[in-house]
Amino acid sequence: MKHSFSITSDYINDEFKALQAQPEDTENVMSLLMETAEWLRSQGSSQWNALLKGEDSHHTAEAIQRGDVFVFKKGSDVAGMVILMSMPSAWDVHLWGSKAHAGDGALYLHRLAIRRKYAQSGLGRAILQWSSSGIQFEDKHIVRLDCGADNATLNAFYTRNGYTFVGETDGFSTYEKAVTHRSV
Repeated sequence: MKHSFSITSDYINDEFKALQAQPEDTENVMSLLMETAEWLRSQGSSQWNALLKGEDSHHTAEAIQRGDVFVFKKGSDVAGMVILMSMPSAWDVHLWGSKAHAGDGALYLHRLAIRRKYAQSGLGRAILQWSSSGIQFEDKHIVRLDCGADNATLNAFYTRNGYTFVGETDGFSTYEKAVTHRSV
């Protein structure tokens, strides 16, 4: 299912072009996710370890086909990516409970990842900001996300970037932020 959206900020940080991922981007997107999972493991985190075992709980190739994946390219290089789901997944329903349903007005953000060579460029922050202000989805007014409750760095990152802590479920913190619209 394709979604009704418009990208209102084509570029972030003046050098990364925001695009809806296409099937031909699948290999590069999966490579980026594996690179990120390896890096997380090297930092002592078990987050995304399932990817290293060949398990993709977000079914990324299918998410690309559905139009849920957005990439940020510098030239032809996929420098970053994010999944923006207009319908909550089973995981989202588990974490958000009765707040998560088809008509909830929320986008669900998953798998924000950047290539390590761009780690100090501010790209991660820029993608997070773009997700709530650089793209408009019909009937969506809030962005929701989650992360491990024990990941102090990531929890602080979301708070610093305007996300409000909503609660904790099964060791995962939940956050949300109102969507802001820019003129096209």
